[in-house]
Amino acid sequence: MPAPGFRSDGPEREATHADNVAKVDALQAVPRPVVAAATDYPAGQATRWHSHPRGQLVYAISGVMAVTTDGGVWVVPPERAVWVPGGMPHRVDFPTDVKMRSLWVAPEAAQALPRVCGVVTVSPLLRELIRAAVDLPAEYDTDGPAGRLMTVILDQLRVLDQAALHLPWPEDARLTRIAEALIDDPAMNAGLDDWAKTAGASARTLARLFVKETGMTFGAWRQQARLLKALELLAAGQSVTATALDLGYDSPSAFIAMFKKVLGTSPGKYFIG
Repeated sequence: MPAPGFRSDGPEREATHADNVAKVDALQAVPRPVVAAATDYPAGQATRWHSHPRGQLVYAISGVMAVTTDGGVWVVPPERAVWVPGGMPHRVDFPTDVKMRSLWVAPEAAQALPRVCGVVTVSPLLRELIRAAVDLPAEYDTDGPAGRLMTVILDQLRVLDQAALHLPWPEDARLTRIAEALIDDPAMNAGLDDWAKTAGASARTLARLFVKETGMTFGAWRQQARLLKALELLAAGQSVTATALDLGYDSPSAFIAMFKKVLGTSPGKYFIG
């Protein structure tokens, strides 16, 4: 499993894990195509690695979550969500207080939904549908208003827009050490020539492996890691200036330019939604 630095470790962080597992297991057996649930988590808590038959849309009303799979890390800021296909092992970390709302989609209802993880933008319509759905009984009347609401939710899930909030994780041990170091210290500016001195491989080899294993150049991967850490810090209330300096940018304007280039808007506007 990948070991990104968005984790919240320690047995005390998982104190409610057993209760949540029981709740999730019960939802899997509900004879409805879609069920919804609300769970709030304090900062620093995490789930263990797990999977479930139903696909899950993990949505943050407030706070930031990090969903990790074998394929990498997906950071979920407020008013965004991540789709986790049924049967996929994953864990969820909560670096901030989080109000999480989940949609659980039965396998037969998820045929047209993605078979890979992805962060999506939650439209105002879907946001209100989810908030209404979590107040419904699990075994709602499929022929009544609740059933029609869930049908509209399924329609909305099929047209979600992907957001660029994924950090692919390399498998090569040399790259993993580099990736972990960058996650632990996002401000680190060492280049591949520097890493080559201790990695037992040339800078050219490391560069080629980064593209092969993550689909990104080393520079793009480091920028993405910084972006995802920035989302966590900004969501926790840290200023743009402090965030920029913590991540190794020379100035807030350089950080804002990167943020706009990747996400299409400024940090302030992004968190307004």
